[in-house]
Amino acid sequence: MFRSLFSLIHPSARGHVVAVVGEFLGTLIFVFLAFAGVEVAGASSNKDQGKGVSTAPPAASPSQLLYAAVAAGFSLAVTAWTFFRISGGLFNPVISFGMALIGVITWARCALLCVAQTVATISASYMVYGLFNGGLNTSTTLGGGASPAQGVVIEMLLTAQLAFVIFMLAAEQHAATYLAPLGIGLSFFVAELVGLFWTGGSLNPVRSLAPCIVNHSFTTYHWIYWVGPIAGVILAVLIYKLVKALEYESSIRSPTPKPASPRPTPQSPPSSSPPKNETMPARPSPTAAPANTGEKKEEKVEQLPECFAD
Repeated sequence: MFRSLFSLIHPSARGHVVAVVGEFLGTLIFVFLAFAGVEVAGASSNKDQGKGVSTAPPAASPSQLLYAAVAAGFSLAVTAWTFFRISGGLFNPVISFGMALIGVITWARCALLCVAQTVATISASYMVYGLFNGGLNTSTTLGGGASPAQGVVIEMLLTAQLAFVIFMLAAEQHAATYLAPLGIGLSFFVAELVGLFWTGGSLNPVRSLAPCIVNHSFTTYHWIYWVGPIAGVILAVLIYKLVKALEYESSIRSPTPKPASPRPTPQSPPSSSPPKNETMPARPSPTAAPANTGEKKEEKVEQLPECFAD
């Protein structure tokens, strides 16, 4: 059924359709799992875990933050590994923007992916909101008394390191490219460990936008979750282009070994036995008389020196 349906699509547009469908499904699964992990971490931190459970934790604790970071990192690793060969497994509009800046995807593909990722993120937020009790408490907010300026820098640096990891592991082809989703998931896990307490660990403007749409509530500093990640991707692109201009591949190549000088081979003493490949000359039979004895004598006489002449 699906083959006959997709056969109606023009071949030039079929790749875009596959990428859009793959990014929508991958982003939907990733955001759903990540947000569900945050909801479980918040609900299990409250004393009331009955019908009146709340997914908003009373205060951030190391165990709750670690649980949420693990859920986000592992969700990205699993889904990116699944959809890596279908659509690239980007799941983030600013990462798609960075891939277009370094020339991995076209700007048309970038625009289509951004739309699919945005719709999927908002849809996943509504799914988590309707499925779990206690409301949707996955909004990104500043914590620890961080100012908006600090939040912008934190989001920029964390997004830059994630984007640079994606560029080097997924965009650059190497022997371990198939392991890129694992490294990207670990990178996101480390970023969440740092950012969850201070900024909520967004690294994605749409990830911060979706809960605000579901809850109909926007913070006055919501703009930092757009400026920070976009600036971080641009920073990662600049670093990537720098290392490419420096030809980083040449720094890890082993120098070409010099050819070793030939050693003189020791000469073996002459052997009395004849070589294997040469045959022994046939010995004349003792009974057979030489037919040309006279000729041989004449040859011998001619070869004598003058002092032995007549």
